Amino acid sequence: MSRRAVVIGAGLAGLLAAAVLSRAGVDEVIVLDRDELPDGPEHRKGLPQGRHAHLLMAAGMDAMEELLPGAGLRARLLAAGAHEIPLTSGMLALTSEGWLRRWRREGPAMFTCSRALLDWVVRTAVREQVPLEIRRATVVGLTGTAARVRGVRVATPGGDTDLDADLVVDASGRGTRVTGWLNGLGLTGVEEQAVDSGLVNASRLYRIPSGAERFPLTIVQANPYLSRPARSAMVMPIEGGRWLVSCGGSRGGEPPADPDGFLRYTLGLPDPIVGRLISGAEPLSDVHLSRSTSNVRRHLERLPHWPEGFTVLGDALATFNPAYGHGMSVAAFGARALSRELARGGPGAPGLGRRVVRSAARAADPAWTLAVSQDARYPGTRGAAPPPLADRALTAYTRRLTRVATGSYAAASVIWSISSLRASPARVFHPTALVAAAAGSPLPPSVDPPLTEGEREILRRLDRTGA
Repeated sequence: MSRRAVVIGAGLAGLLAAAVLSRAGVDEVIVLDRDELPDGPEHRKGLPQGRHAHLLMAAGMDAMEELLPGAGLRARLLAAGAHEIPLTSGMLALTSEGWLRRWRREGPAMFTCSRALLDWVVRTAVREQVPLEIRRATVVGLTGTAARVRGVRVATPGGDTDLDADLVVDASGRGTRVTGWLNGLGLTGVEEQAVDSGLVNASRLYRIPSGAERFPLTIVQANPYLSRPARSAMVMPIEGGRWLVSCGGSRGGEPPADPDGFLRYTLGLPDPIVGRLISGAEPLSDVHLSRSTSNVRRHLERLPHWPEGFTVLGDALATFNPAYGHGMSVAAFGARALSRELARGGPGAPGLGRRVVRSAARAADPAWTLAVSQDARYPGTRGAAPPPLADRALTAYTRRLTRVATGSYAAASVIWSISSLRASPARVFHPTALVAAAAGSPLPPSVDPPLTEGEREILRRLDRTGA
Protein backbone atom coordinates (compact mmCIF):
# COMPACT_ATOMS: atom_id res chain seq x y z
CA MET A 1 0.00 0.00 0.00
CA SER A 2 1.32 3.43 -0.96
CA ARG A 3 2.03 5.74 1.98
CA ARG A 4 2.40 9.52 2.15
CA ALA A 5 3.99 11.53 4.93
CA VAL A 6 3.69 15.29 5.36
CA VAL A 7 6.34 17.14 7.34
CA ILE A 8 5.50 20.66 8.52
CA GLY A 9 8.66 22.77 8.51
CA ALA A 10 11.82 22.67 6.39
CA GLY A 11 14.27 23.44 9.16
CA LEU A 12 16.76 20.96 10.58
CA ALA A 13 14.17 18.90 12.45
CA GLY A 14 11.86 18.72 9.44
CA LEU A 15 14.49 17.84 6.85
CA LEU A 16 16.09 15.19 9.04
CA ALA A 17 12.65 13.71 9.70
CA ALA A 18 11.92 13.71 5.97
CA ALA A 19 15.15 11.82 5.30
CA VAL A 20 14.29 9.27 7.98
CA LEU A 21 10.78 8.72 6.62
CA SER A 22 11.98 8.23 3.05
CA ARG A 23 14.58 5.70 4.18
CA ALA A 24 11.92 3.86 6.17
CA GLY A 25 9.94 3.08 3.05
CA VAL A 26 7.41 5.90 2.91
CA ASP A 27 6.57 6.26 -0.77
CA GLU A 28 5.92 10.00 -0.85
CA VAL A 29 7.36 12.59 1.52
CA ILE A 30 6.14 16.18 1.24
CA VAL A 31 7.74 18.97 3.27
CA LEU A 32 5.68 22.15 3.74
CA ASP A 33 7.19 25.49 4.79
CA ARG A 34 5.91 29.07 4.83
CA ASP A 35 9.20 30.44 3.50
CA GLU A 36 10.60 30.43 0.00
CA LEU A 37 13.76 28.47 0.67
CA PRO A 38 16.94 30.14 -0.61
CA ASP A 39 19.17 28.46 -3.18
CA GLY A 40 22.25 29.01 -1.06
CA PRO A 41 23.35 29.73 2.52
CA GLU A 42 21.14 32.78 3.03
CA HIS A 43 19.06 33.96 5.97
CA ARG A 44 15.32 33.33 5.85
CA LYS A 45 12.46 34.94 7.74
CA GLY A 46 11.24 31.74 9.39
CA LEU A 47 14.36 31.49 11.58
CA PRO A 48 14.13 34.39 14.04
CA GLN A 49 17.46 33.40 15.62
CA GLY A 50 19.13 32.76 12.29
CA ARG A 51 21.49 35.74 12.44
CA HIS A 52 22.83 34.85 15.88
CA ALA A 53 25.47 32.40 17.04
CA HIS A 54 24.60 28.72 16.77
CA LEU A 55 26.77 25.92 18.08
CA LEU A 56 26.41 22.37 16.81
CA MET A 57 27.57 20.16 19.63
CA ALA A 58 29.46 16.89 19.20
CA ALA A 59 26.45 14.74 20.07
CA GLY A 60 24.31 16.66 17.59
CA MET A 61 26.81 16.08 14.80
CA ASP A 62 26.96 12.39 15.72
CA ALA A 63 23.17 12.13 15.45
CA MET A 64 23.05 13.96 12.10
CA GLU A 65 25.72 11.72 10.60
CA GLU A 66 23.81 8.67 11.84
CA LEU A 67 20.64 9.96 10.14
CA LEU A 68 22.42 10.81 6.87
CA PRO A 69 24.84 7.90 6.41
CA GLY A 70 27.26 8.34 3.56
CA ALA A 71 26.46 12.03 3.12
CA GLY A 72 29.80 13.14 4.55
CA LEU A 73 28.08 15.89 6.49
CA ARG A 74 31.12 16.77 8.59
CA ALA A 75 33.35 17.02 5.49
CA ARG A 76 30.72 19.06 3.62
CA LEU A 77 30.50 21.60 6.41
CA LEU A 78 34.25 21.96 6.73
CA ALA A 79 34.64 22.28 2.95
CA ALA A 80 32.00 25.04 2.98
CA GLY A 81 33.97 27.01 5.58
CA ALA A 82 32.64 25.75 8.91
CA HIS A 83 35.09 25.36 11.80
CA GLU A 84 35.59 22.34 14.05
CA ILE A 85 36.51 23.64 17.51
CA PRO A 86 37.93 21.22 20.08
CA LEU A 87 36.57 22.16 23.50
CA THR A 88 39.82 21.09 25.11
CA SER A 89 42.13 23.47 23.24
CA GLY A 90 40.29 25.63 20.73
CA MET A 91 38.15 27.70 23.07
CA LEU A 92 38.67 30.51 25.56
CA ALA A 93 35.87 30.35 28.11
CA LEU A 94 35.34 32.55 31.14
CA THR A 95 32.92 30.70 33.43
CA SER A 96 31.25 31.93 36.60
CA GLU A 97 34.23 30.50 38.50
CA GLY A 98 37.07 31.69 36.27
CA TRP A 99 38.85 30.89 33.01
CA LEU A 100 38.96 27.28 31.84
CA ARG A 101 42.47 26.21 30.96
CA ARG A 102 43.30 24.76 27.56
CA TRP A 103 44.65 21.24 27.27
CA ARG A 104 46.51 19.53 24.42
CA ARG A 105 44.33 16.46 24.63
CA GLU A 106 41.54 15.04 22.53
CA GLY A 107 37.99 15.73 23.55
CA PRO A 108 34.58 16.63 22.16
CA ALA A 109 34.36 19.27 19.45
CA MET A 110 31.70 21.70 18.33
CA PHE A 111 31.08 23.06 14.85
CA THR A 112 30.67 26.75 14.13
CA CYS A 113 29.24 28.38 11.04
CA SER A 114 26.26 30.54 10.21
CA ARG A 115 22.87 28.92 10.74
CA ALA A 116 22.13 29.64 7.09
CA LEU A 117 25.12 27.58 5.99
CA LEU A 118 24.27 24.64 8.23
CA ASP A 119 20.66 24.55 7.01
CA TRP A 120 21.76 24.77 3.38
CA VAL A 121 24.34 21.97 3.72
CA VAL A 122 21.83 19.68 5.45
CA ARG A 123 19.09 20.55 2.96
CA THR A 124 21.41 19.81 0.02
CA ALA A 125 22.54 16.51 1.53
CA VAL A 126 18.96 15.39 2.22
CA ARG A 127 17.81 16.26 -1.29
CA GLU A 128 20.69 14.33 -2.79
CA GLN A 129 20.09 11.25 -0.66
CA VAL A 130 16.32 10.79 -0.69
CA PRO A 131 13.34 11.66 -2.90
CA LEU A 132 11.15 14.32 -1.36
CA GLU A 133 9.08 17.32 -2.39
CA ILE A 134 9.34 20.71 -0.72
CA ARG A 135 6.37 23.05 -1.17
CA ARG A 136 5.82 26.58 0.02
CA ALA A 137 2.61 26.47 2.04
CA THR A 138 1.07 27.61 5.32
CA VAL A 139 -0.54 24.88 7.40
CA VAL A 140 -3.58 26.11 9.33
CA GLY A 141 -4.75 22.89 10.93
CA LEU A 142 -4.93 19.13 11.07
CA THR A 143 -7.64 17.00 9.50
CA GLY A 144 -9.09 13.87 11.00
CA THR A 145 -10.36 13.04 14.46
CA ALA A 146 -9.10 12.69 17.99
CA ALA A 147 -8.37 9.05 17.15
CA ARG A 148 -6.44 9.58 13.90
CA VAL A 149 -4.95 12.48 11.99
CA ARG A 150 -5.68 12.17 8.26
CA GLY A 151 -3.64 15.06 6.91
CA VAL A 152 -3.26 18.83 7.07
CA ARG A 153 -5.28 21.85 6.05
CA VAL A 154 -3.33 24.34 3.93
CA ALA A 155 -4.18 27.99 3.26
CA THR A 156 -4.46 28.89 -0.44
CA PRO A 157 -5.57 32.07 -2.22
CA GLY A 158 -8.85 30.40 -3.16
CA GLY A 159 -9.58 29.02 0.31
CA ASP A 160 -8.25 26.27 2.52
CA THR A 161 -7.53 22.89 0.98
CA ASP A 162 -6.82 19.50 2.56
CA LEU A 163 -3.72 17.41 1.92
CA ASP A 164 -4.17 13.80 2.97
CA ALA A 165 -1.35 11.89 4.67
CA ASP A 166 -0.82 8.62 6.48
CA LEU A 167 1.60 10.36 8.86
CA VAL A 168 1.99 14.04 9.74
CA VAL A 169 5.11 15.33 11.50
CA ASP A 170 4.97 18.78 13.07
CA ALA A 171 8.48 20.22 12.91
CA SER A 172 7.29 23.80 12.46
CA GLY A 173 9.54 25.19 15.16
CA ARG A 174 9.16 27.74 17.93
CA GLY A 175 6.03 29.25 16.34
CA THR A 176 4.09 25.99 16.14
CA ARG A 177 0.33 26.05 16.60
CA VAL A 178 0.16 22.41 17.63
CA THR A 179 -1.82 23.09 20.81
CA GLY A 180 -4.57 24.82 18.83
CA TRP A 181 -4.50 22.14 16.15
CA LEU A 182 -4.98 19.41 18.75
CA ASN A 183 -7.76 21.44 20.38
CA GLY A 184 -9.49 21.50 17.01
CA LEU A 185 -9.55 17.69 17.07
CA GLY A 186 -10.98 17.65 20.60
CA LEU A 187 -7.66 16.89 22.30
CA THR A 188 -7.37 19.49 25.04
CA GLY A 189 -5.35 19.95 28.19
CA VAL A 190 -1.85 20.27 26.77
CA GLU A 191 0.45 21.37 29.60
CA GLU A 192 2.77 24.19 28.54
CA GLN A 193 5.68 25.46 30.57
CA ALA A 194 7.57 28.65 29.75
CA VAL A 195 10.64 30.00 31.51
CA ASP A 196 11.55 33.40 30.14
CA SER A 197 14.61 35.32 31.30
CA GLY A 198 13.83 38.13 28.85
CA LEU A 199 17.08 37.44 27.01
CA VAL A 200 17.87 39.74 24.09
CA ASN A 201 20.46 38.66 21.55
CA ALA A 202 22.48 41.20 19.61
CA SER A 203 24.82 40.04 16.84
CA ARG A 204 27.15 41.62 14.32
CA LEU A 205 29.49 40.29 11.63
CA TYR A 206 33.15 41.31 11.37
CA ARG A 207 35.91 40.46 8.96
CA ILE A 208 38.57 38.37 10.70
CA PRO A 209 41.70 40.55 10.77
CA SER A 210 44.75 39.29 8.91
CA GLY A 211 46.78 37.02 11.15
CA ALA A 212 43.86 36.28 13.52
CA GLU A 213 42.36 33.46 11.45
CA ARG A 214 43.22 30.82 14.08
CA PHE A 215 42.37 32.88 17.15
CA PRO A 216 40.31 30.69 19.52
CA LEU A 217 36.56 30.87 19.82
CA THR A 218 36.07 33.23 22.75
CA ILE A 219 33.19 33.17 25.25
CA VAL A 220 32.52 35.34 28.27
CA GLN A 221 29.71 33.46 29.96
CA ALA A 222 26.93 34.93 32.07
CA ASN A 223 27.19 34.41 35.81
CA PRO A 224 23.92 33.13 37.32
CA TYR A 225 25.11 33.43 40.93
CA LEU A 226 25.38 37.21 41.29
CA SER A 227 21.66 38.07 41.50
CA ARG A 228 22.18 40.32 38.50
CA PRO A 229 20.94 40.17 34.91
CA ALA A 230 22.80 37.80 32.60
CA ARG A 231 25.39 39.46 30.38
CA SER A 232 27.54 37.48 27.95
CA ALA A 233 29.35 37.67 24.62
CA MET A 234 30.98 35.37 22.10
CA VAL A 235 33.39 35.73 19.18
CA MET A 236 32.77 32.77 16.88
CA PRO A 237 34.57 32.04 13.60
CA ILE A 238 32.27 31.22 10.70
CA GLU A 239 32.61 30.73 6.97
CA GLY A 240 33.86 33.46 4.66
CA GLY A 241 36.68 34.65 6.91
CA ARG A 242 34.23 36.25 9.33
CA TRP A 243 33.61 36.50 13.03
CA LEU A 244 30.03 36.29 14.24
CA VAL A 245 29.93 38.26 17.48
CA SER A 246 26.85 37.66 19.63
CA CYS A 247 25.95 39.34 22.92
CA GLY A 248 23.17 38.20 25.21
CA GLY A 249 21.54 39.95 28.14
CA SER A 250 18.56 38.95 30.27
CA ARG A 251 15.85 41.32 31.53
CA GLY A 252 17.54 44.48 32.78
CA GLY A 253 20.86 43.71 31.09
CA GLU A 254 19.91 43.75 27.41
CA PRO A 255 22.54 44.66 24.80
CA PRO A 256 21.85 47.71 22.59
CA ALA A 257 21.42 47.81 18.83
CA ASP A 258 23.67 50.77 18.04
CA PRO A 259 27.30 49.98 17.08
CA ASP A 260 28.90 52.17 19.76
CA GLY A 261 26.66 50.75 22.46
CA PHE A 262 27.37 47.22 21.22
CA LEU A 263 31.12 47.78 21.67
CA ARG A 264 30.63 49.38 25.09
CA TYR A 265 28.55 46.40 26.15
CA THR A 266 31.32 43.94 25.32
CA LEU A 267 33.91 46.07 27.10
CA GLY A 268 31.74 46.23 30.21
CA LEU A 269 31.69 42.46 30.74
CA PRO A 270 33.72 40.85 33.55
CA ASP A 271 36.57 40.56 31.05
CA PRO A 272 36.77 43.00 28.10
CA ILE A 273 38.46 40.53 25.71
CA VAL A 274 35.56 40.41 23.23
CA GLY A 275 35.46 44.20 22.97
CA ARG A 276 39.23 44.41 22.65
CA LEU A 277 39.17 41.93 19.75
CA ILE A 278 36.40 43.57 17.76
CA SER A 279 37.59 47.13 18.37
CA GLY A 280 40.26 46.53 15.72
CA ALA A 281 38.13 44.46 13.33
CA GLU A 282 36.14 45.70 10.33
CA PRO A 283 32.35 45.50 10.81
CA LEU A 284 30.47 43.84 7.94
CA SER A 285 26.88 44.27 9.10
CA ASP A 286 24.55 46.22 11.31
CA VAL A 287 23.70 44.96 14.80
CA HIS A 288 20.75 42.57 14.65
CA LEU A 289 18.50 42.05 17.69
CA SER A 290 16.23 39.14 18.57
CA ARG A 291 13.91 38.59 21.52
CA SER A 292 12.55 35.16 20.60
CA THR A 293 14.53 33.39 23.32
CA SER A 294 12.29 31.86 26.01
CA ASN A 295 12.39 28.21 27.04
CA VAL A 296 9.04 26.62 26.16
CA ARG A 297 8.03 23.03 26.81
CA ARG A 298 4.83 21.51 25.46
CA HIS A 299 4.30 18.35 27.48
CA LEU A 300 2.52 16.48 24.70
CA GLU A 301 3.86 13.21 26.09
CA ARG A 302 1.51 13.68 29.07
CA LEU A 303 -1.73 13.81 27.07
CA PRO A 304 -3.96 10.86 28.08
CA HIS A 305 -4.97 10.29 24.44
CA TRP A 306 -2.88 10.71 21.30
CA PRO A 307 -4.04 10.42 17.68
CA GLU A 308 -2.57 7.87 15.32
CA GLY A 309 -0.80 9.30 12.29
CA PHE A 310 0.73 12.32 14.05
CA THR A 311 3.92 13.21 15.88
CA VAL A 312 5.90 16.30 16.91
CA LEU A 313 9.65 17.02 16.83
CA GLY A 314 12.19 19.76 17.41
CA ASP A 315 11.30 23.22 18.69
CA ALA A 316 7.60 22.42 18.26
CA LEU A 317 8.02 20.07 21.22
CA ALA A 318 10.63 21.91 23.29
CA THR A 319 12.54 25.09 22.60
CA PHE A 320 15.43 26.51 24.58
CA ASN A 321 17.16 29.76 25.34
CA PRO A 322 19.64 29.83 22.42
CA ALA A 323 22.44 31.01 24.73
CA TYR A 324 23.18 27.38 25.58
CA GLY A 325 23.61 26.18 22.00
CA HIS A 326 21.55 22.99 22.33
CA GLY A 327 18.52 23.46 20.07
CA MET A 328 19.99 22.04 16.86
CA SER A 329 21.37 18.97 18.62
CA VAL A 330 18.03 18.27 20.32
CA ALA A 331 16.30 18.55 16.92
CA ALA A 332 18.64 15.84 15.63
CA PHE A 333 17.94 13.69 18.70
CA GLY A 334 14.21 13.89 17.97
CA ALA A 335 14.70 12.80 14.36
CA ARG A 336 16.84 9.93 15.63
CA ALA A 337 13.99 8.90 17.94
CA LEU A 338 11.70 8.81 14.89
CA SER A 339 14.25 6.72 13.00
CA ARG A 340 14.54 4.16 15.79
CA GLU A 341 10.79 3.81 16.24
CA LEU A 342 10.31 3.37 12.48
CA ALA A 343 12.98 0.66 12.49
CA ARG A 344 11.07 -1.23 15.17
CA GLY A 345 7.66 -1.32 13.54
CA GLY A 346 7.55 0.60 10.28
CA PRO A 347 5.57 3.73 9.35
CA GLY A 348 2.19 2.07 9.90
CA ALA A 349 2.84 0.66 13.36
CA PRO A 350 0.08 1.41 15.89
CA GLY A 351 1.14 3.95 18.50
CA LEU A 352 4.13 5.16 16.47
CA GLY A 353 3.40 8.87 16.88
CA ARG A 354 2.98 8.68 20.65
CA ARG A 355 6.16 6.64 21.11
CA VAL A 356 8.14 9.16 19.05
CA VAL A 357 6.80 12.09 21.10
CA ARG A 358 7.73 10.34 24.33
CA SER A 359 11.22 9.43 23.08
CA ALA A 360 11.84 12.92 21.73
CA ALA A 361 10.67 14.44 25.03
CA ARG A 362 13.12 12.26 26.96
CA ALA A 363 15.89 13.28 24.57
CA ALA A 364 15.10 16.94 25.29
CA ASP A 365 15.22 16.55 29.07
CA PRO A 366 18.97 17.18 29.61
CA ALA A 367 19.02 20.37 27.53
CA TRP A 368 15.84 21.58 29.25
CA THR A 369 17.32 20.97 32.70
CA LEU A 370 20.53 22.82 31.84
CA ALA A 371 18.76 25.82 30.34
CA VAL A 372 16.00 26.25 32.90
CA SER A 373 18.21 25.71 35.96
CA GLN A 374 20.44 28.55 34.79
CA ASP A 375 17.75 30.96 33.57
CA ALA A 376 15.76 30.56 36.78
CA ARG A 377 18.54 32.32 38.70
CA TYR A 378 18.40 35.62 36.83
CA PRO A 379 16.33 38.49 38.26
CA GLY A 380 13.03 39.03 36.51
CA THR A 381 12.82 35.55 35.00
CA ARG A 382 9.19 34.61 34.44
CA GLY A 383 7.70 31.15 34.86
CA ALA A 384 10.50 29.63 36.96
CA ALA A 385 9.51 27.63 40.02
CA PRO A 386 11.29 28.52 43.28
CA PRO A 387 14.30 26.23 43.73
CA PRO A 388 13.88 23.52 46.38
CA LEU A 389 15.97 23.63 49.55
CA ALA A 390 18.10 20.77 48.24
CA ASP A 391 19.09 23.04 45.37
CA ARG A 392 21.46 24.94 47.64
CA ALA A 393 23.61 21.87 48.23
CA LEU A 394 23.54 20.99 44.52
CA THR A 395 24.47 24.55 43.57
CA ALA A 396 27.37 24.58 45.99
CA TYR A 397 28.62 21.29 44.57
CA THR A 398 28.32 22.25 40.89
CA ARG A 399 30.03 25.57 41.57
CA ARG A 400 32.87 23.73 43.26
CA LEU A 401 33.15 21.31 40.34
CA THR A 402 33.23 24.23 37.89
CA ARG A 403 35.86 25.99 40.01
CA VAL A 404 37.97 22.84 40.07
CA ALA A 405 37.51 22.52 36.29
CA THR A 406 39.42 25.76 35.78
CA GLY A 407 42.58 23.83 36.63
CA SER A 408 41.68 20.13 36.49
CA TYR A 409 41.39 18.20 33.24
CA ALA A 410 39.30 15.49 34.92
CA ALA A 411 36.73 18.01 36.18
CA ALA A 412 36.76 19.97 32.91
CA SER A 413 36.06 16.73 31.00
CA VAL A 414 32.87 16.30 33.01
CA ILE A 415 31.75 19.84 32.15
CA TRP A 416 32.56 19.35 28.46
CA SER A 417 30.74 16.02 28.24
CA ILE A 418 27.58 17.60 29.65
CA SER A 419 27.71 20.81 27.60
CA SER A 420 28.34 18.81 24.41
CA LEU A 421 25.25 16.68 25.29
CA ARG A 422 27.24 13.47 25.23
CA ALA A 423 26.32 12.98 28.88
CA SER A 424 23.33 13.98 30.98
CA PRO A 425 23.58 16.52 33.83
CA ALA A 426 23.63 13.51 36.18
CA ARG A 427 27.24 12.98 35.05
CA VAL A 428 28.27 15.45 37.79
CA PHE A 429 27.59 12.59 40.26
CA HIS A 430 29.75 10.06 38.44
CA PRO A 431 32.57 8.77 40.67
CA THR A 432 35.20 10.47 38.50
CA ALA A 433 33.42 13.81 38.97
CA LEU A 434 33.02 13.32 42.71
CA VAL A 435 36.68 12.41 43.11
CA ALA A 436 37.80 15.39 41.02
CA ALA A 437 35.62 17.79 43.01
CA ALA A 438 36.92 16.40 46.29
CA ALA A 439 40.56 16.52 45.19
CA GLY A 440 40.39 20.13 44.06
CA SER A 441 42.34 21.80 41.30
CA PRO A 442 46.02 20.89 40.99
CA LEU A 443 46.64 24.27 39.34
CA PRO A 444 45.94 27.78 40.62
CA PRO A 445 43.11 29.74 38.99
CA SER A 446 44.01 31.74 35.90
CA VAL A 447 43.30 35.44 36.35
CA ASP A 448 43.86 36.18 32.66
CA PRO A 449 42.68 34.36 29.54
CA PRO A 450 44.91 31.34 28.78
CA LEU A 451 46.43 32.77 25.60
CA THR A 452 49.59 31.74 23.83
CA GLU A 453 52.19 34.46 23.32
CA GLY A 454 51.20 34.69 19.65
CA GLU A 455 47.54 35.13 20.61
CA ARG A 456 48.46 37.83 23.14
CA GLU A 457 50.26 39.68 20.38
CA ILE A 458 47.18 39.47 18.14
CA LEU A 459 45.00 40.84 20.97
CA ARG A 460 47.43 43.72 21.60
CA ARG A 461 47.56 44.52 17.89
CA LEU A 462 43.77 44.61 17.52
CA ASP A 463 43.02 46.47 20.74
CA ARG A 464 41.92 50.06 20.09
CA THR A 465 40.41 50.58 23.51
CA GLY A 466 43.41 50.97 25.76
CA ALA A 467 41.94 48.34 28.09
